[in-house]
Amino acid sequence: MSRYARQTCLAGVGPKGQARLATARVLVVGAGGLGATLLPQLVGAGVGFIRLLDPDLIEESNLHRQTLFRMSDLGQPKAQIAAEALGGLNPDVTLEAHVTRLTPANLPRWSQDVDLIVDAADSFATSYALSDHCHQSRQPLISASVTGRQGYVGGFCGGAPSLRAVFPDLPDVMGACSDTGVMGPVVANISALQAQMVLAVLLGQAPSPLGQLLSVDLTNWRVNGFRFDTAPEPSRSSPAILALEQITPDDLVIDLRDTADQAPSPEHGQRVVFVCASGLRAWRAARAFAETSEAHVAIVGVGT
Repeated sequence: MSRYARQTCLAGVGPKGQARLATARVLVVGAGGLGATLLPQLVGAGVGFIRLLDPDLIEESNLHRQTLFRMSDLGQPKAQIAAEALGGLNPDVTLEAHVTRLTPANLPRWSQDVDLIVDAADSFATSYALSDHCHQSRQPLISASVTGRQGYVGGFCGGAPSLRAVFPDLPDVMGACSDTGVMGPVVANISALQAQMVLAVLLGQAPSPLGQLLSVDLTNWRVNGFRFDTAPEPSRSSPAILALEQITPDDLVIDLRDTADQAPSPEHGQRVVFVCASGLRAWRAARAFAETSEAHVAIVGVGT
């Protein structure tokens, strides 16, 4: 019996759909908690080519939710170990692993030859940078985020509105898993939905998950969703996301790591770039400044 018999018998898949998956090319950004469920599902389904980017090394605190890894993998690169673990699952799939950080500067290089991009990094700066790129290139983006016992997954761009159309601003409180904590089963649930959205887009399923957002709250046992096909894109006051190397000599740079919040005085037409460690403080300073100025604003998070 065929490896894919249990999915090719489904309406909307069949041999033609399986052939589409076999020729599909996907970029996955992040090999951590979301990747632990997402990646085996895509590999098992027969997605032909997966490029995987992650700069991080495996730590013991990852293991409760990043179940592709073992104690013997501690200190090793996540992307490399994930690709090795997945290599024995399906020989039909080509896995290309890169131990590197995705930035707005190198994003065009990594994404130019793929059909779809998966945001499994769970970093707001990465998510917005990917969305900005996909909105311009019209590549589909499946993005997810998890904290505590809740999270969301959605299909953006590729003809649907961008992430910024749904989340034009950041929440008042944000925290990393290391600060706020996260439950492994919640991550697995969200990433399984993310994998299903990826496969649905690649198969051309209708209705498309592009323009759809699902939220999961496993504290209160609620699953909600809505479509945002007609959501308007936000104004240009929403700051662009840059890499350090994209700052130019003509920019007015406000480094919030060294100075208190301040009101910049740019020359006419000059871009103002706010810099901080995570990007969060820079985002808020840029948004506040943009509300009272015609200047173009951007942010850099040197640790993102």
